[in-house]
Amino acid sequence: MTAQPPPGPRRHPAGPARPDAVGRADGPARPAGTLRPDAAGPVGSPDDDVDPLLLGRRIRARRTERGLSLAELAAALDRAPSQLSVIENGKRELRLGELRRIARALEVGVEDLLDPAPPSRRAALEIALEKAQAGALYQGLGLPDLPVRKTLSDAAIETILALHEELRRLHEERAATPEEARRVNGQLRQEQSEAGNYYPALEQTARELLARIDHRGGPLSHRKVSLLAEALGFTLHSVPDLPHSARSLTDAASMRIYLPLGRGTADPRTTVLQALAAHALGMAEPADYGELLRQRVEVNYLAAAMLVPEEGASAFLRGAKAQRELSVEDLRDEFAVTYELAAHRFTNLATHHLDIPVHFLKVHSSGTIVKAYQNDRVRFPTDALGAVEGQLVCRWWSARRVFRTEDRMRQYSQYTDKPGGTYWCTSRIESGSGGEFSISVGTDFAHTKWFRGRETSVRHGSTCPDPSCCRAPDPEVERRWEGSVWPVARLHASLLAAMPTGTFTGVDRVAMLEFLERHAPPADGPAAGTAARGTAAAGTAADGR
Repeated sequence: MTAQPPPGPRRHPAGPARPDAVGRADGPARPAGTLRPDAAGPVGSPDDDVDPLLLGRRIRARRTERGLSLAELAAALDRAPSQLSVIENGKRELRLGELRRIARALEVGVEDLLDPAPPSRRAALEIALEKAQAGALYQGLGLPDLPVRKTLSDAAIETILALHEELRRLHEERAATPEEARRVNGQLRQEQSEAGNYYPALEQTARELLARIDHRGGPLSHRKVSLLAEALGFTLHSVPDLPHSARSLTDAASMRIYLPLGRGTADPRTTVLQALAAHALGMAEPADYGELLRQRVEVNYLAAAMLVPEEGASAFLRGAKAQRELSVEDLRDEFAVTYELAAHRFTNLATHHLDIPVHFLKVHSSGTIVKAYQNDRVRFPTDALGAVEGQLVCRWWSARRVFRTEDRMRQYSQYTDKPGGTYWCTSRIESGSGGEFSISVGTDFAHTKWFRGRETSVRHGSTCPDPSCCRAPDPEVERRWEGSVWPVARLHASLLAAMPTGTFTGVDRVAMLEFLERHAPPADGPAAGTAARGTAAAGTAADGR
């Protein structure tokens, strides 16, 4: 399903650990006792972003510049050297009066000691190392603390920090489990519902792109998709060795889009348009799973908006509504797209143009929800965290009952009395790489009058999530079989898998780059004279969300 696009492509450049980036998530941003400007308490406040460790390093740097030993400065302050050492190591809070006395002894201003910049590159490295060792990640390794001495070289500290950063990155990657993916997906689904699944900016972009090839309505042919690619400066290349993990690859330096040759049954128009959409929206590689999902839904929305343009589709749907003959099948046939894409597009336009709230479901033959959207207040099954995907649909809903029908050429429709009211739904089965799926579009009873199929006499009742509806077996049957059944579960391979590693696009980076090296045009070819080769965008979006 589509979701609300962010204000613009958000880029999170990745890189090695920086000594000045010392407040990572694996440890406290700074030790307790930050500065507060009052004579009665510690100098500063938690909002001042002043770090006692950094303050101590600046005091040490200024003492060294003045040629003072620790004992000499401690004597000037009437303190024991050990007390001053604790301050320079950032282990003790300072009060404003104390800070002023130290500044006077060093003949500098208080503001100089509070400067947020480390006094030197070496000091920045030492601070970063101290903070890394104080963090939960380092502490969890069970390693002894590494004293920061002058004999510890800058190169050694940089190596330790780089290793720590890599451990942190791997730790965060492992934490990006399917639970996190489901949480992010739930947020996007809520945004969809609030927006009515309609996004004017993406509709406008679709109109502008289609205007470049003077497309004035009707189905978007393969030829016109090719013309659009050409208008954007791309050439299309169907190849037999595209990495299996990618649906397409875009070489932005050579302006080539690589497509799989003889793989699957996906509409090649959709694959090309998704690649062009990513280019038109200026997308960079996502930095996290949430950004990956947002990019996918934007790309899929824009591709669908080009295959089923808003102006022609909305006029078609308004005419069908006037005749009380709204049908996803007719929208599919009018624009020569798949039933699933037509159903997605219908949800984009139904509320905005027809004032009809709707819901959408894609359900595996096992009953598991793959995709879902609603703004008609229908209650989908959820887990304790509010996730819908992966939940089982009630056996009495249209999305499940359609698998029982023998006539799959005819539209299947039914009314379902649910705890939140009566809903009408129409469903159709489509096959995919993972088996059979039902695609369902429905609405509440008040809006049923606009749809073909409203005259159906099929009606079922559902009290889900009440277990007595369809989730709990008959008590007598359960007693009869208790203790004598041991099934072998068929677990999905991805059940315990974390999110894709290395890159959040889920594409094998080594295979992708080796492929691009094989297919790169010669230096004196059409791409000669272009800028240095940029990163390749991997098109991995599925048929749409």
